[in-house]
Amino acid sequence: MEEDIKVIVFKLGEEEYGIEVDKVQTIERMLPITRVPKTFSFVKGVVNLRGIVIPIIDLRGRFGLKEAEHTENTRIIIVVVNDMEVGFIVDSANDVIDLNSGQIESPPEVVGGIKAKYLQGVAKISDERLLIMLDLVEVLNKNEIIQLESIEE
Repeated sequence: MEEDIKVIVFKLGEEEYGIEVDKVQTIERMLPITRVPKTFSFVKGVVNLRGIVIPIIDLRGRFGLKEAEHTENTRIIIVVVNDMEVGFIVDSANDVIDLNSGQIESPPEVVGGIKAKYLQGVAKISDERLLIMLDLVEVLNKNEIIQLESIEE
């Protein structure tokens, strides 16, 4: 059965990505990030957001894309994955759209240089506009979540 879902749209480079609104806690401007030793290279560190320590992941690094300078448009999207809050650094987050689940198709093997395992699917918004839907559980695999949980403590 098809259902309507609200999706937050964000950008990495020229590609647009989507995360379902109900998985997003908040979207923040760049915050001071405290580095944490002995973590994955794409884990930039942690932030203290309203008294909660949240690990921060650079999605560009996670996907093997070239890192970019942070700008005034750079945002941290705080999401909940397996009951854990995690922040994703993205180039910009500037749109919320309504999608019908029927618009989301299975992802091809690679989209925008990103392996299909990280993708829930691709939504065709218009003839010129595709939205890459992220699978947050895959973006952080279980081993990484265990390592990130140890950062929070």
